Amino acid sequence: MARAKKNVRKSGRRHPLATAALVAVGLLVTGAAYTGFSQTSATAEIDLESPATIEAGEKLFGANCATCHGASAQGTDDGPSLIGAGAASVNFQVGTGRMPLAFQGPQGMVKPAQFTEDQTLQMAAYVASLAPGPELPDSRYLQGDGDVANGGTLFRINCAMCHNVAAAGGALTQGKFAPALTGVAPTHIYEAMVTGPQNMPVFSDANISPQEKSDIISYLKYIEEKPAVGGITLGSLGPVAEGLFIWVIGLGAIVGLTVWVTAKSN
Repeated sequence: MARAKKNVRKSGRRHPLATAALVAVGLLVTGAAYTGFSQTSATAEIDLESPATIEAGEKLFGANCATCHGASAQGTDDGPSLIGAGAASVNFQVGTGRMPLAFQGPQGMVKPAQFTEDQTLQMAAYVASLAPGPELPDSRYLQGDGDVANGGTLFRINCAMCHNVAAAGGALTQGKFAPALTGVAPTHIYEAMVTGPQNMPVFSDANISPQEKSDIISYLKYIEEKPAVGGITLGSLGPVAEGLFIWVIGLGAIVGLTVWVTAKSN
């Protein structure tokens, strides 16, 4: 027995799966490191005024956007002019996946972005080079540390009539709708306010200051993260939806109970 143990120690053989396990661990570590580096803000790494960035954006634009917006972004029958649209508009539309359009409809639908953050910013730089327009928001207004109470007041006055007081979204005319604002990046919320996408009005700094926009973003993130102390939110669609739910479920339960009692007595 002692000799057998000694031979096992001297053999030094590894388990057949040891190599595969080592490779898997290496891939996981490499992937995690790459993800950490790739999630850093590209805005800080890319100079939007660099000729190289603008040139790269022009090539991307020509290959993916010119069919609808024109070779020089002058617009066509299928798409509006982007001259003066600014970097913020491009970053919002492309970054949220609304552009390129999946199909012609009342408004662009949110879908997974088809371009990387670097490519999106390169196209934004190209459009921004054509004419002055809304710029990318300053990061200091995107931290979510603004005045929540003031942001709530501003949101109810300027936004709730379309987006719902709980930011759950709502229907508009002709198949259009105001989207829910839960899960939307602060950058895109700010850009939507300054560019007025789809049916949304433009809120310039003269209407709502950058700090007030920051307050609105802080309010939206607050109501998104706070617990629903009232119980089931039912989609936060308001009293009409809640009343309909009570009538349908409540009356349905009463009718069902009545039928059951009647059948039981018979």
